[in-house]
Amino acid sequence: QLQLVESGGGVAQSGESLTLSCGTPSRWQLSLYGIGWFRQRPGKEREAIACISLAGGTRLGDGDSYVAESVKGRFAISRDNAKNAVDLQMSSLTPEDTAVYFCAASRTLYFYCLDWVYEKYDYRGQGTQVTVSS
Repeated sequence: QLQLVESGGGVAQSGESLTLSCGTPSRWQLSLYGIGWFRQRPGKEREAIACISLAGGTRLGDGDSYVAESVKGRFAISRDNAKNAVDLQMSSLTPEDTAVYFCAASRTLYFYCLDWVYEKYDYRGQGTQVTVSS
C-alpha cells in the first residue's frame, strides 16, 4: 500500500510563495506513478490543481504536466526524483489560495490528467493546510 504524505503547508502572506511536496515514507518509487494535486477551499468542492502523468504506449517515463487554468502562471508541478517526491510550486499567493492541499497517485495515469477526480486515484494523502493572509 502506497502511503502519500504532503508537506510544506503553513501560513503565508499575500504575494509570497510556498512549495508543497508529495512524498512517501515507503520504498515505493513515485516516479512510477502519475501524481495529481488537489485542493479544497473552505465551503467549496475539491478541485484538481495540477497533475503529472506517465508516458503511455511504448514511451517510458513522464508524460506531460498540466496546471489548471485558475492557477496557471502561478503554480507549477514537477518531480524531484532525488527526493522521491512531486512538488507543487505556488507563487503570488492570495487569500483565495487558502485551502487544504492533497496529492494522489495512480499507476495508470496516462496522458491528460486534469479530468481525473480525486476518488479515481488509487492512493491519496491526508492533506496539508495552506493559509494565506492578506
